[in-house]
Amino acid sequence: MSEVSIPSPPLTVRRPFSAVQRWRVNAWLPWLLPALILLLWQLSAQWGWLSTRVLPAPSAVARAALDLSASGELWRHLGVSTGRALLGFAIGGGLGLLLGLLTGSLRWAETALDTTLQMLRNIPPLALIPLVILWFGIDETAKLFLVSLGVFFPVYLNTFHGIRNVDRDLIEMARSYGLSGFALYRRVILPGATASILVGLRFSLGLMWVLLIVAETISAQSGIGYMTMNAREFLQTDVVLVGILIYALLGKLADLLAQGLERAWLRWHPGYQT
Repeated sequence: MSEVSIPSPPLTVRRPFSAVQRWRVNAWLPWLLPALILLLWQLSAQWGWLSTRVLPAPSAVARAALDLSASGELWRHLGVSTGRALLGFAIGGGLGLLLGLLTGSLRWAETALDTTLQMLRNIPPLALIPLVILWFGIDETAKLFLVSLGVFFPVYLNTFHGIRNVDRDLIEMARSYGLSGFALYRRVILPGATASILVGLRFSLGLMWVLLIVAETISAQSGIGYMTMNAREFLQTDVVLVGILIYALLGKLADLLAQGLERAWLRWHPGYQT
């Protein structure tokens, strides 16, 4: 009597999450800890563990933000601060990129400039505040100078090292295929340095808001820093927290922008592929 073999059903691998579910988890998971902190903060204020004079509840801070938004005051200060930050970043980041490309590409430029720039890099921008006030007074130039100086060096250093760390074998191979001059620079050297340049860009975007806070608290008549310092004079702790949280959100938005640029410009790079 012959045996009848029963075909076994094909094995199916059940994945715990689909692609859409994984995307949703990855999108919401980073915000879980901030949400828990806000919940704990709110409950602590409601239950009397925190003095509302020292640290108002998140609901009170949200009401203050809505009031400032409704009056238009928040948007006016936000626009002024954003304009200062972007202009300072354009000046400092642009100079850092140009000098980084120059010293990274040409040995004589590195010899002539890098020592001076490294000496200046070790001077904290905040230590220059008294001198900046003497030079520029307390108008917009002083604030732009501090932001520009702060964002200059991260962009400069990362651009310099990005250019220098491009694979020499890759450059030689490109030369063997006939590339030279600007074509070699545009198609091989710059793409090879882009990852490092974007690291400097990302670091500078975060530093931009930190320096703007300091610059706007020196002496300003508008801006988020002015709004925060003015609220401190009147003991409006909720408004002070609104200003601090806005700086945090602006820093996060700048970081998301830098990440978006990394994904767009480094799609070819294995380290940035999902």
